[in-house]
Amino acid sequence: MKIVVIGGSGHIGSFLVPRMVRAGHEVTTISRGSHEPYLDAPEWQQVRRVIADREQEDREGTFGDRVAGLGADVVVDLVCFTLDSASALVGRLRGEIGHLLHCGSVWRYGPSRKLPISESNGHATAAPTFGEYGIQKDRIARMLKEETASGGLVTTSLHPGHIVGPGWHPIGPLGSLDPAVWYTLSAGEPLRVPGSGAEMMHHVHADDVAQGFEKAIERREAAAGEDFNILAPTALSVRGYADVAAGWFGQAAKLETVGWEDFRRTTTPEFGESTWAHLVRSHCFSIEKAQSLLGYAPGYEPEQAVLESVRWLVENNQLRVAGPLEVSAG
Repeated sequence: MKIVVIGGSGHIGSFLVPRMVRAGHEVTTISRGSHEPYLDAPEWQQVRRVIADREQEDREGTFGDRVAGLGADVVVDLVCFTLDSASALVGRLRGEIGHLLHCGSVWRYGPSRKLPISESNGHATAAPTFGEYGIQKDRIARMLKEETASGGLVTTSLHPGHIVGPGWHPIGPLGSLDPAVWYTLSAGEPLRVPGSGAEMMHHVHADDVAQGFEKAIERREAAAGEDFNILAPTALSVRGYADVAAGWFGQAAKLETVGWEDFRRTTTPEFGESTWAHLVRSHCFSIEKAQSLLGYAPGYEPEQAVLESVRWLVENNQLRVAGPLEVSAG
C-alpha cells in the first residue's frame, strides 16, 4: 500500500516508518523540517520525504490538499493536536483514502478513580480531563469514532502513554523531565517526593507504539472506528520507579515525603507543574482491547524502555549521573 506518515521523523515515526518499509509498503513522510529520525535504519533510503509547515497550511486551508495529493491508501497522523485540524483533514480525505489513523494520548482522561482504565469504561473510571492538550485529544477521538460510525471515513485512534526511547529524555520518577532527579538517585541522595509515592505512571516504548499502528493498519476491519490504549504491559508507581532506577546505579532510593508547596519551592515552575500533572492523574491502563482485536504484543516492560533511554543519554553525554550504570543492556 501507499502510506503517508505525518510527523514521520518524530518519536513514533522513527520506528514506524522502517516497520512499514520492511512490510513492503511505499512510504512518504511529511514533516516540518529536516530533523533526522531517532532511529538510523537503512529503510529510510527508500522513503520519500516531504517538507511542510502544517500549522501554516492549516491556517491557509491547504494542508488537506497536500495530503490528498499524495494518493495514499493509508494516512497516519502523528502530529495533530486540535479538533479543527483533525476535522479539516477528515473532511478533505473522506472518499479519497481507505484508512486514517490518529495518534491520541491517554491524557484524554483525567485523574483516575478506578484502575485499570479501559476504552469502554474510561470516562466512567476517570475524572474529566483537563488542560487544552488532553481536551483536544479527547474531542478528536470522539469525532473520529462518530465519523466512522456514520458511514464516513474509516478511522482509528491509538492512545499511547509516556513515550520512551533512545534519543530523548523519559518522563522520570517524579513525572517530569528534570535531569537532576537522575543524579540524585544515582548518587544515593534523598529525593524529595510530593504526594504519597503510590501515584502511577504508564510508559510505553516508541517501537511498541509503532507496532500498535502497524497492527491497526494490517487489521483494518478490526480497527475501523475503534480507539485503543497502547502502553507497556504494566505501570510504575513513583516509589517503585525510583527504587528500580536507583538500583541501576547500585543504590537504594531514599525518598523524603514533602508537601506540594515545599516541593514546588525546590524546583522550577515547569518541572513542578509537570510533576503535579502526571501524579494527579495517577494513570494505569488496560491494553486488553488492543491485544484481542489487533494482536498487540508489547515487547518492553516500562522499566526496560526507560533503561534503554537513560543508557543512551548517559553514553551520549546528555545526562549527568554520579556513577556508571550497573545493569546489562539486556
